[in-house]
Amino acid sequence: MPAWADIALQVLVTAVTVILVLAGFWRFVARPHLDRKVAELIEATQDIEPKVTRGVKKGVSEVIRDLPESALDGTVRESTRQFLKFGSGLFENGLSSFLGTASDLERESAQDREKPKPDTPSTR
Repeated sequence: MPAWADIALQVLVTAVTVILVLAGFWRFVARPHLDRKVAELIEATQDIEPKVTRGVKKGVSEVIRDLPESALDGTVRESTRQFLKFGSGLFENGLSSFLGTASDLERESAQDREKPKPDTPSTR
């Protein structure tokens, strides 16, 4: 057998051996381990949602129980209005920091109207 054929045969046998070892490791070691871990994660996530729901319900019921009776006669509505005003103020102030206030815009437009146009140099 020529030397090049012997080398090619050795490369082929080595490649097949490496592929078989990797496939066996994946099939018999890595895949079962990953399947177990995924099953554990799925089981853990199925437990989370009911616990969160129970915790939220418990928290809401405690807050409602702790509310004074005066909060149920319209005070809640008034505080909601104040909260909405506060939120709209924040929103408007946030925009005005980028755009400027109405008085800033008026001042800028007045200054633009008062400025004389620069003379363009004439070509002689």
